[in-house]
Amino acid sequence: MMFIIDQLTDWIKTGMVDAIESQYQGIFSSVNSQVSDVATQVGQTPQGWNGSVFTMIQNLSETVVVPIAGMILTFVLVYELIQMILEKNNMHEFDTFNIFKWIFKTFVAAYLLTNCFTIVMAVFDLAQSVITQGAGLINSSLDVSASMANLRAQLMNMGVWELIGLWLESNIIYLCMWILSIIIFVIVYGRMIEIYLTVSLAPIPFSTLANREWGQIGQNYLRSLFALAFQGFLILVCVAIYAVLVQTIPASDNIHGSIWGTAGYTVLLAFALFKTGSLSKTVFNAH
Repeated sequence: MMFIIDQLTDWIKTGMVDAIESQYQGIFSSVNSQVSDVATQVGQTPQGWNGSVFTMIQNLSETVVVPIAGMILTFVLVYELIQMILEKNNMHEFDTFNIFKWIFKTFVAAYLLTNCFTIVMAVFDLAQSVITQGAGLINSSLDVSASMANLRAQLMNMGVWELIGLWLESNIIYLCMWILSIIIFVIVYGRMIEIYLTVSLAPIPFSTLANREWGQIGQNYLRSLFALAFQGFLILVCVAIYAVLVQTIPASDNIHGSIWGTAGYTVLLAFALFKTGSLSKTVFNAH
């Protein structure tokens, strides 16, 4: 009778060990996947991330927004010309050089408006270059092969009830990791949607850049553009810190601690990613 009970216990124990090993490997594979995906996505330019969406945004901007920006530019330049003439003692002693200066500003304003997409893409190309160089310095791969060889021996030394508790624990952590992966997906992909929305209106703020009074709109837009572009670098820094923190976790002798430690660091990563947008805007003084 005891022989049958021992055999049944060993069968249950082996099944639980196999299940926990599978969950353990799945948790750390999920970490590797998340880190790799974040590092890849933030290094994409708007046209590289999704060419079809970018083409649609560019067509909408050039067809719908540029005519509005042209009207705003005309109003701004005419208003500036009137102000410049009235400033000179009720149209007396007017310096003709101011006319040439106004013509030059008109040329610059028209050039900026017609080339706004080129300028916007230059900002993101610059940020992509910085992010790509930074990504090459990050070792984001979490190696669990060494700990997996020692994991089974540790699990086999546990009792059945302890294994059942650990299996339930690993299932809860796996579910949490799945939820966190959705949060990280929303943050990273939401940033790209925000970039497309910001880029689509680029001609309007660009139409105000040449004017001293209205130029604050365009200047703030450029600051916001740089903040969005370099938010990707801050996201990459978060991933780099996360990768360093979790490198030693799989080799830990404490199985409970390694699983919960990974989950804790992943929660910390999600929180840090939420803060990158506001931090980047603070750095570039964008509002």
